Parts: sequence; structure tokens; C-alpha cells
Amino acid sequence: MKKLIVAALSFLLANALAVTPVLAKRLLVKVDGSSTVYPITEAVAEEFQGAMRGKVMVTVGISGTGGGFKKFCRGETDVNDASRPIKPVEVKLCRENGIDFVELPVAYDGIAVVVNPSNSWVDYMTVDELKRIWEPSAQGKVTRWSQVRKGWPDREIHLFGPGVDSGTYDYFTKAIVGQEGASRGDFTASEDDNVLVQGVSTDPSALGFFGLAYYEENTDKLKVVPIDDGKDTNGKGPVTPSPETVKNGTYQPLSRPIFIYVSSKSMKRPEVKDFVTFYLKNAKDLVREVGYIPLPDRAYDLALERFRKGITGSVFGGKGAKVGVSIEDLLSIEK
Repeated sequence: MKKLIVAALSFLLANALAVTPVLAKRLLVKVDGSSTVYPITEAVAEEFQGAMRGKVMVTVGISGTGGGFKKFCRGETDVNDASRPIKPVEVKLCRENGIDFVELPVAYDGIAVVVNPSNSWVDYMTVDELKRIWEPSAQGKVTRWSQVRKGWPDREIHLFGPGVDSGTYDYFTKAIVGQEGASRGDFTASEDDNVLVQGVSTDPSALGFFGLAYYEENTDKLKVVPIDDGKDTNGKGPVTPSPETVKNGTYQPLSRPIFIYVSSKSMKRPEVKDFVTFYLKNAKDLVREVGYIPLPDRAYDLALERFRKGITGSVFGGKGAKVGVSIEDLLSIEK
């Protein structure tokens, strides 16, 4: 028995020593940032790692767009997932740390406003009603559904939304309130959209918002709210978010492009260059698989060209979220 145990231990030790050099040579690509972009990057990472047959490992974190940029601009990550363009303060931080970046659009997304399925009174909401609920001055004052629209029940509103490091939070506040980052503070916040889904799905008085893909994964648990932007530009009144209405630009003002940012220093490493090239070449199919809206082929071609040429900076001027950017606008900016 002792001989068998010794033999087994020797076998395990020999194999461990044989595997260790392989693991030591495994290359690493570090990604962090937006929870909205996470499902896309995670899908790309899985496919890429399979294609590389274990030679490269890609780690994908969820710190929120803002939290991710803090790490990225300190040189701690190679790629940042972002659900809005980079802000001036983030551009400054990157510059101070000698980090140049290439900005690459990867998909189009909508922000879904949702309520609990048992909510029988909300059939649509206007941008003005959402502003009345979410603006900073509403804290402690607009606390009941009856205060939002006549005829709605006299019951409390319980609010759920992404945390302040989230690009989705930044974009929503800019589109609805009119100022990026301006909102009431008495809401349940989380960088994990699944936590928000759970909160709204278990609370009959809830109102929340997050990326459309998370709603589409949980249609049995949530009720989506059509939005009336008050302009009636499509002649159809309130618009329900869907891949079609986001892609054709009728779901406004809560449609937006989403991005990855790549460190110029990291681009010099073959594994990072290969990962991002793989990302852009396969994004169209993988974006659709995880419930997001692909950009036109031309946009991916332009993004790949931008990456290969190493064109740094933001096409949005480093000013952060820009409301109402259509695919056509994005293409014209890229040109």
C-alpha cells in the first residue's frame, strides 16, 4: 500500500512539474469596466481563448464604466469596457499617467425602463415624468406614484438603478435629467444589473432602469415601459425598446453606442492586438448572440482600421455621454 501511495504521489508531482512551465508561459489580457458591455466581452473572450488553445487567458471584470476607467488610466488593465464615451476627468487621469488609448465602438444598446409585472397602471411614461422622478430635487418629495400622474395609485415608488460608476447611470441622467451624474440619491444602486433585475422583479412598487439586454434575458420577471420623448417624431407615440427600435433610431433618447477602449501601450503586446482584432472581426455575430444590437459592417471595418492605425483619442472630444447619437451619426464621426 505504501508503495502505491508513493508511486501515486510521484506521478502527481511529475505532472505538476510538467504543467507549471506551460501555465507560466500563458499570456494574460486584463479587461474591466461596464456591466453592460461585459456580456459581449465575456463572449468574445471565451471564443478567443478557445481559438488560442489555452495560450492566452482573458480576465473580464465588472467595476462599472467609471470604476474601470480609473483602473485603465492607472495602467492596471489593457482594455476598458464602456457604456458611454470617456469623460474629461478620465482623459486627464490617463494623460497624467502616460496612457494613450484607442476608442472603438462595438455595439448599439438601449436603456430599458422597467416595472414589476404586477404593475397594472403604467402603460407608458414620458421623459418629463421620468425627470420628475429622478432629478435631484425629487428626493424626499416625489415618493408616491400618485405624484407622477393623475390616476396612478397612492403608493410608494421604490427606485432601482446602476451605481454612480456606471456608464448607464451617466447616460440615463444626461438623457432624462439633462445633466450627467445628476439624480436623487435615495435609490437602490448596484453595478451588477442582475441585482437590479432581482430587486424590481420582487417589488410591486418598483421602477428601475438598466441595459436592454438584461431586460430581454428576464422578460418573464419584468414589465418594460414604452417611452414617449414628447416629440412624436415617428408619429407612433410611446416607443417600446427592442433591437429594432434601437437600431432604427426611434427609441429615443435612451439609445446609445457602447465601446471598448484599448491602451496604446498594451496594443504593442501581440496577445492584446490579437484579442482586439478578434473582437472586432467577430463582434457582429457575438453581439447578436448575447442580445445586443450589432453595428453595420462598415462601422466594424472603420473601427478595425482605426485600431490598426493606432488612432488615439475620442471621437466625442472626451466630453462623455452624448445623447441621441444614431448609427449614422457614429459612422459620420468615425469617417
